[in-house]
Amino acid sequence: MTRNPQLTAEGELKHLLTIEGLPCEMILRILDTAAPFASVAEREVKKVPLLRGKSVFNLFFENSTRTRTTFEIAAKRLSADVINLNINTSSANKGERLLDTVDNLAAMQADMFVIRHASSGAPHLIAQHLAATGCDHIHVVNAGDGRHAHPTQGLLDMYTIRHYKRDFSQLTVAIVGDVLHSRVARSQIHALTTLGVPEVRVIAPKTLLPSGIERLGVRVFHAIDDGLRGVDVVMTLRLQNERMQGALLPSTEEYFKAYGLTQERLALAKPDAIVMHPGPMNRGVEIDSAVADGRQAVILPQVTFGIAVRMAVMAMLGGT
Repeated sequence: MTRNPQLTAEGELKHLLTIEGLPCEMILRILDTAAPFASVAEREVKKVPLLRGKSVFNLFFENSTRTRTTFEIAAKRLSADVINLNINTSSANKGERLLDTVDNLAAMQADMFVIRHASSGAPHLIAQHLAATGCDHIHVVNAGDGRHAHPTQGLLDMYTIRHYKRDFSQLTVAIVGDVLHSRVARSQIHALTTLGVPEVRVIAPKTLLPSGIERLGVRVFHAIDDGLRGVDVVMTLRLQNERMQGALLPSTEEYFKAYGLTQERLALAKPDAIVMHPGPMNRGVEIDSAVADGRQAVILPQVTFGIAVRMAVMAMLGGT
């Protein structure tokens, strides 16, 4: 049996590349590790020395504000030295291949790479390359790769759900929107099913669903009213216009009419249902402002919890 490349021979976390294949116990351990970090903002001393003397390189080959900023805050709160690589002015933009860039940064005594890349599998490739070149002491964290995975987003979403709902075993969760192009949706589905959520629903038009999505253990709904009825958690997704090819939708206005999360539609869910969104939000496209700013929305707490979860991941990887 092939060992999970994310884990050491002893079962400890070596890289975080995807939630798929992570044991339930490891996911829960990450969430438990994040709990004390979640209250760090309430303490006078915001920094802890777990990564003092370690160098964390943020390699964002795609634009990002929220994810990059929260990774930077998380690393600095762990007392790491943080280097943000400006891809637009780096050698990578001058034609240097990805692995040459990695080799040069590894030679600068890097301890951890946080990678966001438009190509699915790029963080896996980098982790394999580091092992092959004798640099397997460097940890790799996937901050989003193509349509494949966004594991820290999936983990912070699980932390948010557990914070408000406590127990995964009695929940019905609906994921609404552009599942086809969403790396977040894939990470959410793998996390929810691994944690034992009994019913995970995906709600989208056929053009925004990957073929065979049912094999991941979800129920498919094409009518949003049917899919939202009686759910405990509503996870809305942004339309990934930058990844779409061809006319998959008539217009954003038509999409909102058919699939936008409004107060009337949210009323079909349970009265204590929570509303989540990975950001950035397109108000009036996938979610109405009245819902995004309403009492059931936990979108801003997601961002706050994201810092704690990313602290937990980096602490588990590099804090020894």
